[in-house]
Amino acid sequence: MRAMPSQAPVTDEATPGEAPALRFRTLWISDVHLGTPGCQAAALLDFLKCTECETLYLVGDIVDGWQLRRRWYWPQAHNDVVQKLLRKVRKGTRVVLVPGNHDEFARRYLGHSFGGIEVVEDCMHVTADGRRLWVTHGDLFDGVVQCARWLAYVGDSLYEFTLKLNRWFNHLRARAGLPYWSLSRYLKLKVKRAVSYVSDFEAAVAREARRRGAHGVVCGHIHHAELRDIDGVLYANDGDWVESLTALAEHPSGELVLLDWSAHRTAPTVSAVPVPVAVPVAVPGLAPVTATPAEGVTVLSHGVHKLTA
Repeated sequence: MRAMPSQAPVTDEATPGEAPALRFRTLWISDVHLGTPGCQAAALLDFLKCTECETLYLVGDIVDGWQLRRRWYWPQAHNDVVQKLLRKVRKGTRVVLVPGNHDEFARRYLGHSFGGIEVVEDCMHVTADGRRLWVTHGDLFDGVVQCARWLAYVGDSLYEFTLKLNRWFNHLRARAGLPYWSLSRYLKLKVKRAVSYVSDFEAAVAREARRRGAHGVVCGHIHHAELRDIDGVLYANDGDWVESLTALAEHPSGELVLLDWSAHRTAPTVSAVPVPVAVPVAVPGLAPVTATPAEGVTVLSHGVHKLTA
């Protein structure tokens, strides 16, 4: 078996005043949470402007219906994201929405399309190298959401409070010249019960993907970007656009990489565009890949790569 080589994205020449487009075969994004103050709509709009693909999967929680029912919040930047998605459809991109728990209202319209955006419960994506990836938001494997809905609402409110605290804390850090630091991500990775929840979720989703005859699964829901092997099943979580600002991408060869757009939080320039690098993960039917990051690329603890210089 041979390892697939790392491949840089194809870059088109930019028109005056515009960033060049990074071209991929497929992109997956989830957990945008439009309709909440925590949504990083400006960063997502920048990402959508800088990338092009044949198929774009919206893997749930794109619009946060839970928050909008409690309090209406819809600034122009959130409307701009929706308009950009619709423009991509008009220009030939296939856009598929897989609803999550926060935008579960869309599950009433499965099989329909709105502005050309297809709405499906879940689906099977076939990569360029022939692997079958089951695409699902993942909330059906969250026992809290399924069995204790009131607790899920409480947890959502606590998460919003944590984000507000985080914004205040990082405002002070920015004034002191310190980089962004995520409190909720720290808690998710350090608190024992949170770590156990994430691990149990990942294992459950991977088991279901195997049962469905898929080589892997692409999901969101837990706001934790990851690309790794779980007992011979490729587990890919595309993260979120509240804190991590990540997406999953497929090259024309079928190679999968995670993109980290968080560098644009402080430097939204063409030179800060992330350079995808092969992630060291065992893939069914292929030998494990050992990635050697390119110059100026930092390998983060969860396997996401971003340009640092």
